[in-house]
Amino acid sequence: MAVRPEVPDGAAEGTLTVWRPVQPPYGPPEQFDAGRRAAGAALFAAGAAERKRFVPREPDGRPGFPPGFPGSIAHTDRLAIALVVPGASSVGVDIESAVITARMARFVLRGLESQTLLPPVGDYTMRELFAAKEAAFKALYASGALEEFPFWWIELAEADGVLIASYRGSQVPVWIRSEPDLSLAVAIRR
Repeated sequence: MAVRPEVPDGAAEGTLTVWRPVQPPYGPPEQFDAGRRAAGAALFAAGAAERKRFVPREPDGRPGFPPGFPGSIAHTDRLAIALVVPGASSVGVDIESAVITARMARFVLRGLESQTLLPPVGDYTMRELFAAKEAAFKALYASGALEEFPFWWIELAEADGVLIASYRGSQVPVWIRSEPDLSLAVAIRR
């Protein structure tokens, strides 16, 4: 199993995080189950009124976190994570273990992102930026301010040492932490 990165410092305050392993045979039903169980445990840790075994699914597919306890779920084929941040406006999380190919990078990243955020100029890997866009999409979409849109339309830029994701005037900071085989991205609108 992959080493679990800790929640990045800038996102850690008030964030309740639960990891769960995905059970064999590691398919979509097991990934869904692990994510929903992690979310239920994170809600309980956050002080939600009742511990739910599963967080329900909204009609659009998003997890249905209760009012006052925004959260997000992500998983790989072997590991799931849920974050709950009481009092936040919206939350997004993503974990990535996949190798992001150059072809994928050209599709997901805009020219300026590639030129300024990837080496040799920037310090991010393609896997980290992919995860950042996914986490930001979840936070921006969950805020209710935007209609559904493809996650790769989000623009990433660094400002004063913080990665900022934006789409149509809405912004969210994104924090990243990586291990050699796994990247974690967290986006929180407070």
